[in-house]
Amino acid sequence: MHDSAATPGSAAEAMIDREARELDRILREGAITPLFQPIVDAGCQGIFGYEALSRGPSDSPLRSPVTLFDTARLTGRLVELDLLCRRLAIEAFAAQDLPGRLFLNVMPTSLLEEDFREGLTRAFLAGVGLSPERVVIELTEHLPIHDYALMRQAVDHYRRMGFQVALDDLGAGYSSLRHWAELRPDFVKVDRHFVQEVDRDPGKGQFLHSLLEVSRSLGCRVIAEGIETAGEQRCLWGMNCGLMQGYHFARPSREPPRRLEQPAPRPAAVSGGVGGSAAMLCRHLAPVAQGTPVPEVVARFRSDPELRCLAVLDAEQRPVGVVRQHAFLSLFTNPFSHSLHARRPIDAVMDRRLRVAEESMPLEALSRHITGSTQGGQDDFVIVDADGRYRGLGQVIDLLREITALQVRSARQANPLTGLPGNEAINDTLAARLAGGGPFVAVYADLDRFKAYNDAYGYAQGDQVILALGRLLQEVVGEAGFVGHVGGDDFMLVLDPEDARVSCEAILERFAHFIPTFYDEVDRRAGGLSGRDRPEEAVPLMTLSMAYYPVPQGSGLTAMEIANALAELKGQAKRLAGNSLFVERRGDRVSR
Repeated sequence: MHDSAATPGSAAEAMIDREARELDRILREGAITPLFQPIVDAGCQGIFGYEALSRGPSDSPLRSPVTLFDTARLTGRLVELDLLCRRLAIEAFAAQDLPGRLFLNVMPTSLLEEDFREGLTRAFLAGVGLSPERVVIELTEHLPIHDYALMRQAVDHYRRMGFQVALDDLGAGYSSLRHWAELRPDFVKVDRHFVQEVDRDPGKGQFLHSLLEVSRSLGCRVIAEGIETAGEQRCLWGMNCGLMQGYHFARPSREPPRRLEQPAPRPAAVSGGVGGSAAMLCRHLAPVAQGTPVPEVVARFRSDPELRCLAVLDAEQRPVGVVRQHAFLSLFTNPFSHSLHARRPIDAVMDRRLRVAEESMPLEALSRHITGSTQGGQDDFVIVDADGRYRGLGQVIDLLREITALQVRSARQANPLTGLPGNEAINDTLAARLAGGGPFVAVYADLDRFKAYNDAYGYAQGDQVILALGRLLQEVVGEAGFVGHVGGDDFMLVLDPEDARVSCEAILERFAHFIPTFYDEVDRRAGGLSGRDRPEEAVPLMTLSMAYYPVPQGSGLTAMEIANALAELKGQAKRLAGNSLFVERRGDRVSR
């Protein structure tokens, strides 16, 4: 009995000892593999930055990060492991010259015990020539924070050096809401529990909506983690959550993608590609390099009174701050100002809060990005290329002028009844999707027996049916697709292939439920227009026919050819009984 009782304990002790020796080897040899997972900016349609993650050797019992960090915690070597992972991540990020920001997972205990006093992270960055302005310190919980006053001091210390701060896994851990209130991070990452199936769970949706409202009031940006489906992605975009991360875009890897392979959703007008981009607002003004003496910048502004703003760039030509004329020159309002600032570099007085837009960002998305920002009163923004390098400056007044012109054009093209894009916008959308070369699905939707209904109930009630159908199409398709109104009771949809079939099925199902409500009690019981005096003229309830035409990648088709193909498919769909979907590719016929 004694021998068998001691065996489990001995085995456990032996395993802990083996793992401790393995950890010692890993730390001694630096045997950690850094991985990177993109953080997507839905507004820019690009990559905002990368979170650095760490893995042990592939053949090691400490391969898993959970086991690796648990072993380090049990053996008192957590800070040592944290610093090693941080150094290797910085070196790998710089070696690949990845664009955007680097999000470094850092334990609060590490900041307090080692790095806060010795400036190790800044030394790691200096060793590879990476600017602190491109790094976000992501505080992750392995142990609770006990001394908030000291932690606030450490966070402020990092901000003064140019770093930004993120709080990981909001809604989980020891007391993350208090961390948010105490530390006022620049970013909060929402725990994946609240993101998963948010498109199906109204409670989670309400929680995230409230969280986004609070974050905007605090000047903090939310990053939604754990996105795995297109539905979750669309739902978050609809809430104006612009920063996203998850397997839906890319898994962590040693050499992550530099471009967004799974595009973030866009509003319908943006998907059409007819609104222009941030590049058309670009004014190339010679920038200022980091380290430039303050007097040189003063002379630049005074030699050009019309100059409103200058961008400050690091050695890689990426913006790290801006200098705004009014705020900058106000520093020199007294006789002692010149001697006070004469020897200082521009880094010491520049504004690190800057708006950045990629040159390919659609104007509508840029407008959403700026109006949703908490940085009010800033009339200038920096425009960069796809790699984050400086292109020039833009002004909000120019953006407003272009948006106004776009709205006027859209209003002229819109159908006067539904307000949906009309034929010109439909053709532009098809042309833009074809020019892009990627696959998509064009769907034509048409009411059956609408004329008989319109004659029986009058044009006013007929208009209500068309309006209701337009709203239904918009609600189901959402902002990820395009809904246009050809005229009368005909509509056109342009959808992404992965969601198109599901969306069409949902439209048919919802239509079948709501259309009887547009008939009076007598006609509902009769199953359609009853032909009260002449039963032989009874007309069944209206149905919806949908023609589904998949356009493959690089099809070489024209918008006119697609329209002709849909006209033929619509005829076949109308020959099916009930609410129907006729799919060209496989000849599928679905009726309800």
